[in-house]
Amino acid sequence: MKTECFRRSIGRGGFTLIELMVVIVILGILAGFIVPRIMGRPEEARRLKAKMQIQAIETALKLYKLDNGFYPTTEQGLQALVEPPSVGQLPKNWRQGGYLEKGKVPKDPWGNDYVYVCPGVHGDFDLSSYGADGQPGGEGENADINNWELD
Repeated sequence: MKTECFRRSIGRGGFTLIELMVVIVILGILAGFIVPRIMGRPEEARRLKAKMQIQAIETALKLYKLDNGFYPTTEQGLQALVEPPSVGQLPKNWRQGGYLEKGKVPKDPWGNDYVYVCPGVHGDFDLSSYGADGQPGGEGENADINNWELD
């Protein structure tokens, strides 16, 4: 009786080659539709991260001004948000621990420094990421992300 059960299970096991081929073809078709849609997302995520970082740096700059009465100069740069400046107009009420989390100025999502100019052309200060190419101007993924253009 035990051998009879064993023989039945041997005959039923596994998939046929045709069944496997059908599954592989279906997966290939699904991948053909899904992969192109997913491929554009990493760049979109980088641009969103840059916008969020710019807004966080803007907030830190405003806190700096609230404490000291002025924004850091272009020469002092964003580094003035993590350590007291030693050149130019020195802050009298610089916040212990700085103004940015983690005690460092973040790089943009492409690994470049943010561009900070104070006084700015478009406001009290201008803060930009030059996008994927790291060069001013550009279109698409190379387009600049500027604080004065954010909502």
